[in-house]
Amino acid sequence: MADPHQTRRAGLLFGLGAYLLWGVMPLYFKAIASVPPTEIVAHRIIWSLLFLGALATLWRRWPAIRAAAGTSRVLMTLILTSLLIGVNWLVYIYAVVSDHVLEGSLGYYLNPLFNVLLGVVLLKEKLSRAQVFATILAAAGVAVLAAGAGSGLWISLTLAFSFGLYGFLRKIAPVDSLEGLSIETALLAPVAAGWLFWLAADGSIRFGQLGLGTDVLLALGGAVTAIPLLLFTAAARRLPYSTLGFLQYIAPSLQFLLAVLVFGEAFTLPHMICFGAIWTALAIFSIDGWRAAAKARAAPAL
Repeated sequence: MADPHQTRRAGLLFGLGAYLLWGVMPLYFKAIASVPPTEIVAHRIIWSLLFLGALATLWRRWPAIRAAAGTSRVLMTLILTSLLIGVNWLVYIYAVVSDHVLEGSLGYYLNPLFNVLLGVVLLKEKLSRAQVFATILAAAGVAVLAAGAGSGLWISLTLAFSFGLYGFLRKIAPVDSLEGLSIETALLAPVAAGWLFWLAADGSIRFGQLGLGTDVLLALGGAVTAIPLLLFTAAARRLPYSTLGFLQYIAPSLQFLLAVLVFGEAFTLPHMICFGAIWTALAIFSIDGWRAAAKARAAPAL
Protein backbone atom coordinates (compact mmCIF):
# COMPACT_ATOMS: atom_id res chain seq x y z
CA MET A 1 0.00 0.00 0.00
CA ALA A 2 1.39 3.39 -1.02
CA ASP A 3 2.56 5.75 1.72
CA PRO A 4 0.08 8.70 1.70
CA HIS A 5 2.84 11.15 2.67
CA GLN A 6 5.02 10.05 -0.24
CA THR A 7 2.02 10.18 -2.56
CA ARG A 8 1.21 13.73 -1.47
CA ARG A 9 4.86 14.79 -1.77
CA ALA A 10 5.04 13.39 -5.30
CA GLY A 11 1.77 15.14 -6.15
CA LEU A 12 3.13 18.47 -4.92
CA LEU A 13 6.26 18.05 -7.03
CA PHE A 14 4.22 17.16 -10.12
CA GLY A 15 1.87 20.08 -9.52
CA LEU A 16 4.68 22.56 -8.94
CA GLY A 17 6.40 21.32 -12.09
CA ALA A 18 3.26 21.79 -14.19
CA TYR A 19 2.43 25.29 -12.98
CA LEU A 20 6.04 26.49 -13.01
CA LEU A 21 6.35 25.39 -16.64
CA TRP A 22 3.07 27.09 -17.54
CA GLY A 23 4.20 30.19 -15.64
CA VAL A 24 7.43 30.66 -17.60
CA MET A 25 5.95 29.61 -20.94
CA PRO A 26 5.83 33.26 -22.16
CA LEU A 27 9.63 33.12 -22.35
CA TYR A 28 9.35 30.27 -24.85
CA PHE A 29 6.85 32.09 -27.06
CA LYS A 30 8.83 35.34 -26.87
CA ALA A 31 11.82 33.39 -28.22
CA ILE A 32 9.84 32.52 -31.37
CA ALA A 33 7.94 35.81 -31.63
CA SER A 34 9.25 36.27 -35.18
CA VAL A 35 6.94 33.43 -36.24
CA PRO A 36 3.24 34.35 -36.73
CA PRO A 37 0.90 32.98 -34.01
CA THR A 38 -1.10 30.88 -36.50
CA GLU A 39 2.05 29.09 -37.67
CA ILE A 40 3.21 28.57 -34.07
CA VAL A 41 -0.13 26.94 -33.22
CA ALA A 42 0.05 24.73 -36.32
CA HIS A 43 3.56 23.55 -35.37
CA ARG A 44 2.44 23.07 -31.77
CA ILE A 45 -0.34 20.73 -32.93
CA ILE A 46 1.80 18.70 -35.35
CA TRP A 47 4.77 18.27 -33.01
CA SER A 48 2.44 17.52 -30.07
CA LEU A 49 0.83 14.74 -32.12
CA LEU A 50 4.24 13.20 -32.85
CA PHE A 51 5.37 13.54 -29.22
CA LEU A 52 2.14 12.04 -27.86
CA GLY A 53 2.31 9.25 -30.43
CA ALA A 54 5.77 8.35 -29.19
CA LEU A 55 4.53 8.33 -25.58
CA ALA A 56 1.49 6.22 -26.52
CA THR A 57 3.81 3.69 -28.15
CA LEU A 58 6.23 3.69 -25.21
CA TRP A 59 3.45 3.34 -22.64
CA ARG A 60 1.33 0.99 -24.81
CA ARG A 61 -1.73 3.25 -24.76
CA TRP A 62 -2.89 2.81 -28.37
CA PRO A 63 -5.70 0.36 -27.46
CA ALA A 64 -7.10 2.89 -24.99
CA ILE A 65 -6.85 5.67 -27.60
CA ARG A 66 -8.70 3.56 -30.18
CA ALA A 67 -11.37 2.65 -27.61
CA ALA A 68 -11.92 6.30 -26.68
CA ALA A 69 -12.06 7.40 -30.33
CA GLY A 70 -14.58 4.65 -31.04
CA THR A 71 -17.01 5.88 -28.38
CA SER A 72 -19.37 8.41 -29.96
CA ARG A 73 -20.03 10.37 -26.76
CA VAL A 74 -16.32 10.72 -26.02
CA LEU A 75 -15.48 11.62 -29.60
CA MET A 76 -18.16 14.34 -29.80
CA THR A 77 -16.92 15.84 -26.53
CA LEU A 78 -13.32 15.79 -27.74
CA ILE A 79 -14.27 17.47 -31.02
CA LEU A 80 -15.61 20.38 -28.97
CA THR A 81 -12.67 20.41 -26.56
CA SER A 82 -10.20 20.35 -29.47
CA LEU A 83 -11.80 23.52 -30.83
CA LEU A 84 -11.68 25.16 -27.40
CA ILE A 85 -8.03 24.30 -26.75
CA GLY A 86 -7.09 25.37 -30.28
CA VAL A 87 -8.68 28.80 -29.70
CA ASN A 88 -7.00 29.01 -26.29
CA TRP A 89 -3.55 28.26 -27.71
CA LEU A 90 -3.97 30.76 -30.55
CA VAL A 91 -5.18 33.61 -28.35
CA TYR A 92 -2.54 32.99 -25.68
CA ILE A 93 0.31 32.92 -28.20
CA TYR A 94 -1.06 36.09 -29.79
CA ALA A 95 -1.15 37.70 -26.34
CA VAL A 96 2.50 36.89 -25.68
CA VAL A 97 3.94 37.90 -29.05
CA SER A 98 1.86 41.12 -29.14
CA ASP A 99 2.95 42.24 -25.65
CA HIS A 100 -0.30 41.43 -23.84
CA VAL A 101 1.10 38.95 -21.30
CA LEU A 102 -0.61 40.96 -18.55
CA GLU A 103 -4.03 40.34 -20.09
CA GLY A 104 -3.08 36.69 -20.52
CA SER A 105 -2.27 36.32 -16.82
CA LEU A 106 -5.55 38.05 -15.94
CA GLY A 107 -7.39 35.46 -18.04
CA TYR A 108 -5.96 32.62 -15.97
CA TYR A 109 -6.67 34.47 -12.72
CA LEU A 110 -10.28 34.73 -13.90
CA ASN A 111 -10.40 31.04 -14.77
CA PRO A 112 -11.28 29.67 -11.28
CA LEU A 113 -13.99 32.31 -10.93
CA PHE A 114 -15.35 31.34 -14.34
CA ASN A 115 -15.35 27.72 -13.13
CA VAL A 116 -17.58 28.80 -10.25
CA LEU A 117 -19.95 30.44 -12.75
CA LEU A 118 -20.06 27.21 -14.75
CA GLY A 119 -20.87 25.29 -11.59
CA VAL A 120 -23.76 27.61 -10.78
CA VAL A 121 -25.19 27.75 -14.31
CA LEU A 122 -24.61 24.18 -15.50
CA LEU A 123 -24.51 22.15 -12.28
CA LYS A 124 -26.97 24.28 -10.26
CA GLU A 125 -24.45 24.63 -7.43
CA LYS A 126 -25.22 27.06 -4.61
CA LEU A 127 -22.89 29.87 -3.54
CA SER A 128 -22.37 31.13 -0.02
CA ARG A 129 -22.78 34.84 0.72
CA ALA A 130 -19.02 35.27 0.74
CA GLN A 131 -18.74 33.61 -2.67
CA VAL A 132 -21.52 35.78 -4.10
CA PHE A 133 -19.70 38.89 -2.80
CA ALA A 134 -16.41 37.67 -4.27
CA THR A 135 -18.02 37.04 -7.66
CA ILE A 136 -19.57 40.54 -7.72
CA LEU A 137 -16.22 42.04 -6.68
CA ALA A 138 -14.39 40.25 -9.50
CA ALA A 139 -17.01 41.33 -12.04
CA ALA A 140 -16.66 44.94 -10.85
CA GLY A 141 -12.90 44.77 -11.32
CA VAL A 142 -13.30 43.47 -14.86
CA ALA A 143 -15.83 46.25 -15.55
CA VAL A 144 -13.31 48.87 -14.40
CA LEU A 145 -10.67 47.43 -16.73
CA ALA A 146 -13.15 47.31 -19.60
CA ALA A 147 -14.02 50.99 -19.07
CA GLY A 148 -10.49 52.26 -18.48
CA ALA A 149 -8.12 50.11 -20.50
CA GLY A 150 -10.15 47.43 -22.19
CA SER A 151 -8.30 47.07 -25.50
CA GLY A 152 -6.89 43.71 -24.44
CA LEU A 153 -9.75 42.60 -22.22
CA TRP A 154 -11.07 40.31 -24.96
CA ILE A 155 -7.87 38.28 -24.55
CA SER A 156 -8.50 37.75 -20.81
CA LEU A 157 -12.15 36.83 -21.28
CA THR A 158 -11.46 34.50 -24.21
CA LEU A 159 -8.72 32.67 -22.31
CA ALA A 160 -10.88 32.32 -19.19
CA PHE A 161 -13.91 31.14 -21.18
CA SER A 162 -12.08 28.72 -23.48
CA PHE A 163 -9.90 27.08 -20.81
CA GLY A 164 -12.68 27.05 -18.21
CA LEU A 165 -15.13 25.33 -20.54
CA TYR A 166 -12.35 23.04 -21.81
CA GLY A 167 -11.53 21.95 -18.26
CA PHE A 168 -15.20 21.41 -17.43
CA LEU A 169 -15.82 19.21 -20.48
CA ARG A 170 -12.60 17.24 -19.98
CA LYS A 171 -13.57 16.66 -16.34
CA ILE A 172 -16.87 15.02 -17.30
CA ALA A 173 -15.47 13.15 -20.34
CA PRO A 174 -14.55 9.54 -19.43
CA VAL A 175 -11.06 9.67 -20.97
CA ASP A 176 -7.56 10.00 -19.48
CA SER A 177 -5.21 12.89 -20.21
CA LEU A 178 -2.88 11.20 -22.70
CA GLU A 179 -5.70 9.57 -24.65
CA GLY A 180 -7.80 12.74 -24.70
CA LEU A 181 -4.96 15.05 -25.71
CA SER A 182 -3.82 12.60 -28.40
CA ILE A 183 -7.30 12.51 -29.95
CA GLU A 184 -7.67 16.31 -29.70
CA THR A 185 -4.39 16.92 -31.50
CA ALA A 186 -5.26 14.26 -34.10
CA LEU A 187 -8.54 16.09 -34.78
CA LEU A 188 -6.71 19.42 -35.17
CA ALA A 189 -3.78 17.98 -37.15
CA PRO A 190 -5.41 18.04 -40.65
CA VAL A 191 -6.20 21.74 -40.29
CA ALA A 192 -2.71 22.46 -38.93
CA ALA A 193 -0.99 20.46 -41.68
CA GLY A 194 -3.15 22.11 -44.35
CA TRP A 195 -2.24 25.54 -43.03
CA LEU A 196 1.50 24.74 -43.03
CA PHE A 197 1.29 23.36 -46.59
CA TRP A 198 -0.54 26.50 -47.69
CA LEU A 199 2.12 28.73 -46.09
CA ALA A 200 4.85 26.67 -47.77
CA ALA A 201 3.16 26.95 -51.17
CA ASP A 202 2.65 30.67 -50.65
CA GLY A 203 6.30 31.12 -49.70
CA SER A 204 5.45 32.75 -46.36
CA ILE A 205 6.28 29.87 -44.01
CA ARG A 206 8.93 30.78 -41.42
CA PHE A 207 10.03 27.22 -40.58
CA GLY A 208 13.38 26.63 -42.29
CA GLN A 209 13.86 30.35 -42.94
CA LEU A 210 14.90 31.83 -39.60
CA GLY A 211 17.77 29.57 -38.59
CA LEU A 212 18.23 26.23 -36.89
CA GLY A 213 17.55 27.65 -33.41
CA THR A 214 14.02 28.77 -34.31
CA ASP A 215 13.30 25.46 -36.06
CA VAL A 216 14.40 23.50 -33.00
CA LEU A 217 12.25 25.66 -30.71
CA LEU A 218 9.20 25.12 -32.94
CA ALA A 219 9.82 21.36 -32.92
CA LEU A 220 10.04 21.44 -29.12
CA GLY A 221 6.49 22.77 -29.07
CA GLY A 222 5.18 19.23 -28.74
CA ALA A 223 7.06 18.58 -25.51
CA VAL A 224 6.33 22.10 -24.25
CA THR A 225 2.62 21.41 -24.72
CA ALA A 226 2.36 17.84 -23.45
CA ILE A 227 4.73 17.70 -20.47
CA PRO A 228 2.91 20.26 -18.25
CA LEU A 229 -0.44 18.63 -19.02
CA LEU A 230 0.87 15.18 -18.09
CA LEU A 231 2.44 16.55 -14.89
CA PHE A 232 -0.86 18.23 -14.04
CA THR A 233 -2.77 14.97 -14.50
CA ALA A 234 -0.30 13.12 -12.27
CA ALA A 235 -0.71 15.80 -9.60
CA ALA A 236 -4.51 15.73 -9.81
CA ARG A 237 -4.50 12.01 -9.02
CA ARG A 238 -2.39 12.47 -5.89
CA LEU A 239 -3.52 15.75 -4.33
CA PRO A 240 -6.72 17.01 -2.71
CA TYR A 241 -8.69 19.33 -4.99
CA SER A 242 -8.21 22.24 -2.55
CA THR A 243 -4.41 21.92 -2.72
CA LEU A 244 -4.46 21.73 -6.49
CA GLY A 245 -6.70 24.78 -6.58
CA PHE A 246 -4.17 26.74 -4.55
CA LEU A 247 -1.30 25.70 -6.82
CA GLN A 248 -3.11 26.94 -9.93
CA TYR A 249 -2.35 30.57 -9.01
CA ILE A 250 1.39 29.99 -9.46
CA ALA A 251 1.24 30.15 -13.27
CA PRO A 252 -0.63 33.47 -13.70
CA SER A 253 1.43 35.01 -10.88
CA LEU A 254 4.66 34.17 -12.71
CA GLN A 255 3.16 35.44 -15.97
CA PHE A 256 2.16 38.66 -14.21
CA LEU A 257 5.70 39.17 -12.88
CA LEU A 258 7.22 38.47 -16.29
CA ALA A 259 4.84 40.92 -17.97
CA VAL A 260 5.62 43.80 -15.61
CA LEU A 261 9.23 43.18 -14.55
CA VAL A 262 10.77 41.49 -17.61
CA PHE A 263 8.70 42.51 -20.64
CA GLY A 264 8.00 46.04 -19.36
CA GLU A 265 4.27 46.05 -20.06
CA ALA A 266 2.34 49.02 -18.67
CA PHE A 267 0.56 48.38 -15.38
CA THR A 268 -2.08 51.11 -15.36
CA LEU A 269 -4.51 52.23 -12.65
CA PRO A 270 -7.40 50.23 -14.22
CA HIS A 271 -5.08 47.18 -14.19
CA MET A 272 -4.30 47.80 -10.51
CA ILE A 273 -7.99 48.05 -9.60
CA CYS A 274 -8.92 44.98 -11.65
CA PHE A 275 -6.09 42.78 -10.39
CA GLY A 276 -6.69 43.98 -6.82
CA ALA A 277 -10.37 43.02 -7.09
CA ILE A 278 -9.49 39.61 -8.58
CA TRP A 279 -6.86 38.85 -5.93
CA THR A 280 -9.26 39.87 -3.15
CA ALA A 281 -12.04 37.74 -4.65
CA LEU A 282 -9.73 34.74 -4.89
CA ALA A 283 -8.64 35.23 -1.27
CA ILE A 284 -12.30 35.30 -0.18
CA PHE A 285 -13.01 32.11 -2.13
CA SER A 286 -9.97 30.37 -0.64
CA ILE A 287 -10.76 31.35 2.96
CA ASP A 288 -14.42 30.42 2.54
CA GLY A 289 -13.43 27.06 1.06
CA TRP A 290 -11.00 26.31 3.89
CA ARG A 291 -13.64 27.19 6.50
CA ALA A 292 -16.21 24.93 4.81
CA ALA A 293 -13.68 22.07 4.64
CA ALA A 294 -12.77 22.55 8.32
CA LYS A 295 -16.43 22.45 9.34
CA ALA A 296 -16.96 19.29 7.30
CA ARG A 297 -14.01 17.58 9.00
CA ALA A 298 -15.19 18.68 12.44
CA ALA A 299 -18.78 17.51 11.92
CA PRO A 300 -19.54 14.25 13.74
CA ALA A 301 -20.08 11.23 11.52
CA LEU A 302 -23.68 9.99 11.35
